[in-house]
Amino acid sequence: MNRRELLAAGAFAAFAASMGAPVAANGKIKVGFIYVGPINDGGWTQHHHHSAMEMVEHFGGAVDFVYQENVPEGPDAERAITQMCLGGANIIFTTSFGYMDPTVNVAAKFPNVKFEHATGYKQADNVSVYSARFYEGRAIQGTLAGRVTKTNKVGYIASVPIPEVVRGINSAFIHARKVNPNVEFKIIWIFEWLNPAKEADAAKALIDQGCDVVLQHTDSTAPHAAAKEAGNVYTFGQAADMAEYGPMPRISSIIDNWAPYYIARVQAAMDGTWSSVNTWDGIGKGMVGIGEISDVVPAEAKAEAEAMRDAIASGAYHPFTGPINKQDGTPWLAEGEIADDGTLAGLNFYVEGIEGSIPS
Repeated sequence: MNRRELLAAGAFAAFAASMGAPVAANGKIKVGFIYVGPINDGGWTQHHHHSAMEMVEHFGGAVDFVYQENVPEGPDAERAITQMCLGGANIIFTTSFGYMDPTVNVAAKFPNVKFEHATGYKQADNVSVYSARFYEGRAIQGTLAGRVTKTNKVGYIASVPIPEVVRGINSAFIHARKVNPNVEFKIIWIFEWLNPAKEADAAKALIDQGCDVVLQHTDSTAPHAAAKEAGNVYTFGQAADMAEYGPMPRISSIIDNWAPYYIARVQAAMDGTWSSVNTWDGIGKGMVGIGEISDVVPAEAKAEAEAMRDAIASGAYHPFTGPINKQDGTPWLAEGEIADDGTLAGLNFYVEGIEGSIPS
């Protein structure tokens, strides 16, 4: 785009911002979604899209739905969000952490468009943030991992080094160690949310190191395929149930359920009650689901994991309850002390017992 085109686009953006984002000429509210991956990735993006389609179905003909998939985090995201605003979207959901600054930047130019950013923390008058307490599901996965491993080596495929991912690693490790003090975690970072080739390579590398359980905070089913090929390796679905790999290697899953939130927020935009909020829900509110635990898991371990799920859902148990030390052995949480949300939201350290360092 040359300078003249940039100036023209900027002038039109300013005009659109001053005018707001009107309801479409057909009387519908226009709802947009920006996705980091393809809508058939089998995990994160697919479940956001599935939830979005549930929202569209809920409102019948009242919603004009648009989306763009495979939008990289960074400058490309800002362009895509801007184009969606210029296309008349009234409310836009940006569904990846790396869309945070682009969302806030575009929102400042379009004050009458409502924005919903997934997993971020920067709000504005027209920007809400929402996320799920995935660490609750990791506690259940860690419990199962600690019970089923025979080598006492658990692998973890980590995506991007942000607090959300670090929380999950810590939660899984804490609970694996609670039921099996001999467990070791081996962590491989791939620095991407979705890259099936890297995910498969990471899974194979972890299996080669003796890991017979592989957890993932990445979006594809590639680790399950690698585990199935290796044999006798347990895995867990991520964001989606990934039940096609059950009952083995996939023995349970964390399932993202965004549909109720999407329905509520679009309804608020439609009836004029929308305001900027910070939503962080978990198992109890149904935003985090736990996939059925496979019968290949011993009955006692299955019952233990299900009891933890129910205790977390009721509020009787919090996965980050002391005593817990930091990686260097210094105290973090005293006996019975529960980590506050502010600390968890910015968590940037490993707990005691995890080897290695968090990439900067």
